[in-house]
Amino acid sequence: MASSPKFQAPKGTRDFFPPEMAVRRHIEAAWRSASIDCGFDEIEGPTFEHLELYTVKSGQGIVNELFSFRRAGGENDYALRPEFTPTLARMAAAKGASLALPTKWFAIPVHFRAERPQRGRLREFVQWNVDLIGPPSAESDAEVIGCAILALERLGLGADAVRVKLSHRGAVAAALRALGVPDASMAGAFELLDRRDKLPPDEFGQRAAGLGLPPAALDRFNELARTRVPLSAGIDGVVAALGVPASDVAELATLVSVLEAMDLAAWCEFDLGIVRGLAYYTGVVFEIHEASGAERAIAGGGRYDGLIELFGGPSLGAVGFGMGDVVLGLVLADRGLLAPERAAELLPRPDCFFISADPALDPIMHRLRSTLRRAGLHARHSAKASRNVGKLLGDAAKCRARFACIVGAEATGGQVALKDMATGEQRMVAVAELASLVAR
Repeated sequence: MASSPKFQAPKGTRDFFPPEMAVRRHIEAAWRSASIDCGFDEIEGPTFEHLELYTVKSGQGIVNELFSFRRAGGENDYALRPEFTPTLARMAAAKGASLALPTKWFAIPVHFRAERPQRGRLREFVQWNVDLIGPPSAESDAEVIGCAILALERLGLGADAVRVKLSHRGAVAAALRALGVPDASMAGAFELLDRRDKLPPDEFGQRAAGLGLPPAALDRFNELARTRVPLSAGIDGVVAALGVPASDVAELATLVSVLEAMDLAAWCEFDLGIVRGLAYYTGVVFEIHEASGAERAIAGGGRYDGLIELFGGPSLGAVGFGMGDVVLGLVLADRGLLAPERAAELLPRPDCFFISADPALDPIMHRLRSTLRRAGLHARHSAKASRNVGKLLGDAAKCRARFACIVGAEATGGQVALKDMATGEQRMVAVAELASLVAR
């Protein structure tokens, strides 16, 4: 007899068993609570979009990075969403002039990228997206950055663990023009800067030489790609590092003043090699990295004024970021915040674990369990054939139940044993009072 085929999850995807799903929901809960507490409303869009939604701004080259398809017999090309910003811009454009400003939206969708899987980058991933649509302002930029920081704090990360790296595409472009980079090569220069940490130094240098810069300017370009300025150096430090007029970094200066007022400056630094690779970014950009630099960016975003107009909507400013669960999960695990024992603690905790000491008492146990569930309580029982109360109490402890309810012979008289699993205290209680006692 032929053996049955063995199937595995596609490469670059993940199976989420209960412990892994509990970790995912833990991260999503921090994202969602931070978003709501910062005044953002949740939205969602389709899992796939018209392919043109992604090529209209990024060109045909992006198609190689997408899972794209055409329905059999159809005429339209589609793609599984690789990011959420184009969907958000399309949705905002559809609202048109009726869109209330400012609009603050967030989403936690699944995304797909047809790229080679590697550490911190998978083909299927969950990403938190936070966006603020309205007149461009430093307050809006700081609002989305502050929301990201709030979620990281709630996950146990502090300013010593992660760094928010600030930059400005316009200011960096001005510095590159001063070096002699022509506007026709600016997109290539930005793409190279965006890949600075992913390329070996020799390859980075070779590609930089392809921009047509003289040797002296080439050295300056390499230096600029890795220039970091502490916030304590002030905006004067950025001006000196870039070699541009103060007017070119005025937006950064205002942003820093707002971040200082929000008591978030300790998290931030300037990193002038950050420009974000996507072409739709227009001004302030930022990335959030683990402090040691051992991982890819935890999050990245910036201002993308004009994108909504490109999709047929009104001319509006917008700023936002995306934070994936893959790199963030690695950072949390490396710092002991998602250790195996910690992950187990994230599984749902029963309010009451029912134990029936006799098969004849099972109908009473089932009725009581159902009563607690209808009262909004998390109630479980063991599916084991064993009637050994001691062993079943061990099962109640393993799943971290708050109480164990032992249905014994006294149940026929309206009494059950209720054991507090934290204190070990056990007492007889009336069946009619069980739900209220567990709820309290």
